[in-house]
Amino acid sequence: MTDDLHGQDAKQRQRERFRAQDPASGPLTTDQGVRVDHTDDSLSAGERGPTLLEDFHFREKLTRFDHERIPERVVHARGAGAYGFFEPYESCAEFTRAAFLQDPSVRTPVFVRFSTVQGPRGSADTVRDVRGFATKFYTSEGNYDLVGNNFPVFFIQDGIKFPDFVHAVKPEPHNDIPTGASAHDTLWDFVSLQPETLHTIMWLMSDRAIPRSYRMMQGFGVHTFRFVNAEGRGTFVKFHWKPKLGVHSLVWDEAQECQGRDPDFNRRDLWDAIASGAYPEYELGVQLVPEEDEFNFDFDLLDPTKIIPEEQVPVRPVGRMVLDRNPDNFFAETEQVAFHTANVVPGIDFTNDPLLQARNFSYLDTQLLRLGGPNFAQIPVNRPLAPVRTNQRDGFHQDEIHTGTNYSPNSLGGGCPAVAGGAPSAYRHHAERVDGAKIRARSASFQDHYSQAALFWNSMADWEKEHIVAAFRFELGKVGAMAVRERTVSELNHVDRELALAVARGIGVPAPAELHAGAYKQASPALSLENQRGEPSLATRQVAVLVADGVDADQVASVRDALTAQGAVVEALAATDGTVEGSDGAHYTVDRALPTVASVLYDAVLVPGRPQATAEELGDPDVIRFVRDAYRHGKPIGAVGSGVGVLSCLRADGLRIAHGVGNVVSDHGVVTETTPGPAGDGFRTAFAEAIAAHRHWGRPAADC
Repeated sequence: MTDDLHGQDAKQRQRERFRAQDPASGPLTTDQGVRVDHTDDSLSAGERGPTLLEDFHFREKLTRFDHERIPERVVHARGAGAYGFFEPYESCAEFTRAAFLQDPSVRTPVFVRFSTVQGPRGSADTVRDVRGFATKFYTSEGNYDLVGNNFPVFFIQDGIKFPDFVHAVKPEPHNDIPTGASAHDTLWDFVSLQPETLHTIMWLMSDRAIPRSYRMMQGFGVHTFRFVNAEGRGTFVKFHWKPKLGVHSLVWDEAQECQGRDPDFNRRDLWDAIASGAYPEYELGVQLVPEEDEFNFDFDLLDPTKIIPEEQVPVRPVGRMVLDRNPDNFFAETEQVAFHTANVVPGIDFTNDPLLQARNFSYLDTQLLRLGGPNFAQIPVNRPLAPVRTNQRDGFHQDEIHTGTNYSPNSLGGGCPAVAGGAPSAYRHHAERVDGAKIRARSASFQDHYSQAALFWNSMADWEKEHIVAAFRFELGKVGAMAVRERTVSELNHVDRELALAVARGIGVPAPAELHAGAYKQASPALSLENQRGEPSLATRQVAVLVADGVDADQVASVRDALTAQGAVVEALAATDGTVEGSDGAHYTVDRALPTVASVLYDAVLVPGRPQATAEELGDPDVIRFVRDAYRHGKPIGAVGSGVGVLSCLRADGLRIAHGVGNVVSDHGVVTETTPGPAGDGFRTAFAEAIAAHRHWGRPAADC
């Protein structure tokens, strides 16, 4: 390993390599470098005559356009990417010899791609779905791909079922409906017949399936991998990414509205944050299990439908990743990046997880078709920083100009490239004895399909359980086959009877018979979003300020300055674009017009006062809807001066709102102060604390 490879010089070289060498300021040419003098009209025989075949510029331009598209990914088609770096906290030599996990002073360049799974490229960001979280480390020993999801478990145990599962979750084959959604017959038919899916289905029905932002989303390696140290000792490992901003989600109602208001909600959020310098940061953690402890659990470590509860094996932080640069070209980088679970480096190895073994085949097989042949590793975004010397030649899209011999062993080429043999830097598979008859069977240790689904349910806060029940009712309510609904509820009865009864009531099927087996009681607090909020922070929180002519400028300025100083992004919204005239006579720029946005696109809302506000102005329907939706979705609401009057639209019995001059009240994330003029310290502090808490559940119901 050299500092030159991983230092700032290397990062600059990588940027230069990845950036297209496109002299955008130069003259337009053909692909052969011939300058073009006109590109608006085809060459023709006369002004109204036929186009001539000799117009090579027209033919080239149209042909290239006709062939622009490549096959989209079968799954994970819609994604967003970013560059950054990873650095370890300390040497991990005790359990792995992977070079990028050794020296805290060395930064390893990375490219990360986030994605939805089910939908095509044209689907929306905020659908209920698993999210991909794939990281390519450009290490000194070659590329390492940590290909994960935002769930730590998967739907199936063996890769031979992967085509069946994907076919079931994709749109119905007869009409290609629905797009980017799991609420349809074939998926739930599969689920009702495959109990192993239930644990991941519980995650899918939770708010984990609709993340607020890729910057606020956990990532997991899903499988149990193996670390190997310099002495050859193996350690089982589970990978975890934890966002610095905490783990936060949307709620289903606002996720659906986001699909209409901004279908690129998550992708835009990631891009804008990086562009503004608010670089997303994640901590890499590992759960480590010595090989001798492999069978010390009541589940099988090789089962990808199971987690290791953090209470049993704590997550050990080993490093951090920062995403600090957006791609220059979506197609060249985000679309053409190729991840592969078998892209490993010395010190990281596989286990006999049957789903992992299938992925090790499938990913490479897929890239060969999607990217047009075996040379996709030469695409800049996929190209290692480590030297590449192989005897592989030719094929579609071969960019290298090879010389010398192309076989091994050889003497004519001086024996080069030579195998590393016993060199410490060479990759060596972990030695493991494997014996057994050739059979099609699954270990009995894989047969428990209910206990961890129940573990997840038991770990949820009350509001999370309510959301899960509502999600099941929505999804199964879209299923036309009543037998599928009944079978699914019957399976949920094995997870938790109250869950099954609540779902049954909502979808019109009979209550399942009570089971004689005892209920699963275990819980893992780490699974609840309540315990994954992270440190309270206003960083990058989007705050909407609803303004109009006559707005109290001092109130707006006092709150805006306090919030932006803590990292929040504050935008002024009004009925129309342009400016509004403040109470001081000055004109203030409107960031967005209310008809173009909605409460679902913001994390909090502030309603400032207007000294001359009328009853009609306080009842503006767009403002009322904005505030009402923010309240229903548990978001912080601040109101100052006469703006407090707007909150009367909520008609929420039991909600405390400030009355009288100088009184500040904070109740369930609704912060009010009736004093005209600049907001006081008490209001600013309470409102900032409400925003930092993100959501406020358990509010009195609003009658509006």
